[in-house]
Amino acid sequence: MQNIDELDEKFSIEGEVGFHESEEGLIFLTVSNKYADAEICLYGAHITGFRPSKTTDVLWMSPDSYFEVGKPIRGGIPVCFPWFGPGDGPDKPQHGFVRLMVWDVAEVSALPGGETFVRLQFCSSPETKAIWPHDFCAEMIICIGLKLNATLKITNTSGEPFTYTSALHSYFDVSDISNVAIDGLAGTSYRIHFAPEVYKQETPMLEIVQPETRFYFNTEATCTIEDAAYLRKIVVEKSGSKVTAVWNPWEENCAKIDDIPDDGYREFVCVETVNTFDDAIHLAPGQSHETTAIIGVE
Repeated sequence: MQNIDELDEKFSIEGEVGFHESEEGLIFLTVSNKYADAEICLYGAHITGFRPSKTTDVLWMSPDSYFEVGKPIRGGIPVCFPWFGPGDGPDKPQHGFVRLMVWDVAEVSALPGGETFVRLQFCSSPETKAIWPHDFCAEMIICIGLKLNATLKITNTSGEPFTYTSALHSYFDVSDISNVAIDGLAGTSYRIHFAPEVYKQETPMLEIVQPETRFYFNTEATCTIEDAAYLRKIVVEKSGSKVTAVWNPWEENCAKIDDIPDDGYREFVCVETVNTFDDAIHLAPGQSHETTAIIGVE
């Protein structure tokens, strides 16, 4: 595991990239360039902040989030792999195990256009193979500029094929959920939770007025989160994914989640870039797949 002194010496860029350690012992990589400020926790390769110039933070972080090893961080962009959703046993944590592991910094650079490039890496080990019996290498490739470009790249480093599901589980900060409408999903088929029934969105825009866990499938469309009070649009483009999830727990469910305030559901909506259902990823030995979310503000 890399310590903060090694990281500072090898990867810091004066005035642009640095590292700090939380009271709980988690290390964060911080970026400040001419386009935006950003923060990435090495625990989970978890993007916890993206603040473009002249606007508030695009990502929502729960004020009640745990920042301790063994528990997921609530908010930002959790990385879900090698499964999305519940595990199939007590040793199979919700949304996979990589968000509960410390990743290595593999590369940091200042790009010619003023953007900042970061690549984090986490590869299989005896510890992970006891949970999921495959060799792999996961990378989070992040570019901070006018937009936040986040790519989860998975490479099969084993001698056998494997199948996985994954997500970039993005939480977006909103003024109030009542002020929000999501464009880009009209006419798209979806499931509720993991139930088999299929519905189709008939309305031009999706407004959140109740608990929602929707999985829109066969879609590669760009989604736009329109916020009438903040007078801004969060634009979520994607590639390598044919499923878009929209989640908000609403009041009753939110009260049951111990790392979100009871009224926290009003402050965020999740629009997620997902590989699941018929879009589960099958990799032969040596093959890779990239799942990308590109997030900007208008």
